[in-house]
Amino acid sequence: MEAFYEYIDHNADRFIQDLKKLCSQPSVAAQGVGLRETAHLVMDMLGGIGADARLIETDGAPPVVYGEIGQGSRTLIIYDHYDVQPPEPLEQWKSPPFSPEIREGFLFCRGVADNKGDLVSRLQAIEALQATIGGLPLKIKFVFEGEEEVGSPHLAQFVDENKELLLGADGCLWEGGRTDMSGRPELYLGLKGILYVELRARGASRDMHSSYAPLVPNPAWRLVWALNTLKDEEDHITVDGLMDHVTQPSADELELLDRIPFEGDKIKEDLGIPEFLGGEQGTDAVRKLLYSPTCTICGMVAGYTGEGSKTVLPNEARVKLDFRLVPDLEPGLVLDLLRKHLDSRGFEDVDIVSMSGEHPAKSPFEAPVAQAAIQAARAVYGQDPVVYPLMAGSGPMYPLSAALGIPAVSGMGVGHAKSRIHAPNENIRLEDYFRAVKFTGEFLRAFAET
Repeated sequence: MEAFYEYIDHNADRFIQDLKKLCSQPSVAAQGVGLRETAHLVMDMLGGIGADARLIETDGAPPVVYGEIGQGSRTLIIYDHYDVQPPEPLEQWKSPPFSPEIREGFLFCRGVADNKGDLVSRLQAIEALQATIGGLPLKIKFVFEGEEEVGSPHLAQFVDENKELLLGADGCLWEGGRTDMSGRPELYLGLKGILYVELRARGASRDMHSSYAPLVPNPAWRLVWALNTLKDEEDHITVDGLMDHVTQPSADELELLDRIPFEGDKIKEDLGIPEFLGGEQGTDAVRKLLYSPTCTICGMVAGYTGEGSKTVLPNEARVKLDFRLVPDLEPGLVLDLLRKHLDSRGFEDVDIVSMSGEHPAKSPFEAPVAQAAIQAARAVYGQDPVVYPLMAGSGPMYPLSAALGIPAVSGMGVGHAKSRIHAPNENIRLEDYFRAVKFTGEFLRAFAET
């Protein structure tokens, strides 16, 4: 692979320019900004490495960029997404969010870590392999979507309508990845699911003068009281029946947990908090992070929230919640339990609007796709990756992996522990970027031979 490494080093400047070009194109799924333009740009990039690429339309969704390249006895799906999070709050960015800027060895731009950097690095690895070893030793199928940051509401439909393109693949290389606080590469064998909802309460037909509070219902208080039934003061979820469906980690998964070097003190220092909830530390903290479901208030709006005072009794209140789901919690089940829980406590008037849902998914440590990733990490990073049986976050892994019987792994991407994904000043280290390119090449070779 020496020639492969030399090709990457020789073309480093051009590779960064290609990355900057994609990151400069806004593609904000939540706001419907620039998605089709970005899809065409990604399709052109696939064509540029010799892939047979096209856009596949699904009703109500931005197009999936699909492509195929290579020959061999093994078939790999590579999944990434070309959409990004909204850049707001804009005033907190040190440089414009869609104007990539390099400062002190870091590249700053919205989407550079999540997930455009991984997408581009993988295409560049394939270019470098073809330029140095000839034809690829395996067949690759690319699935690049534009709705991941809003819960991938149409990806399952895409899979169902195009199943013949995907069935029979031997593995899936999932989006993203990073190094931890000490620079160790991380590998994930699965992820949590998610249910994202909005609760809505209504009072009078219009906002009222707050002097009417003794007589007119306040929907903000209705939501506060409803929310108070979902968790107790010790942070335990109290939704009726929810915890009864939580599956405990297996013995093999517990063994993986014991190997994870959890850097709790560094994380707390970085976040500026004195302790984790419940005082958790070490393996207990890792287990809680990965195998505990969550119920999180993501935002709440009611009445007047501007500067100064306004004595108002609001006529509507809304709160956004997400539930991170561990095996065997499913979005539909949790939605049903939530509705029954609120109704049984007299909150039939609180509406639940389901905004997105994704199933949890996991793959075995012994899967060839996982073993190839471990082998490639040793070659590039000089050490074994830290293997997580699940990641604490969520994504649409289930439709492309577990639902089709295809094992998937995620990891060794362009990010690092302080990449600030979903936040202002999102960034990657350039040295991490080129290691990710090299990892992908080593992974493809190892997977083809495993």
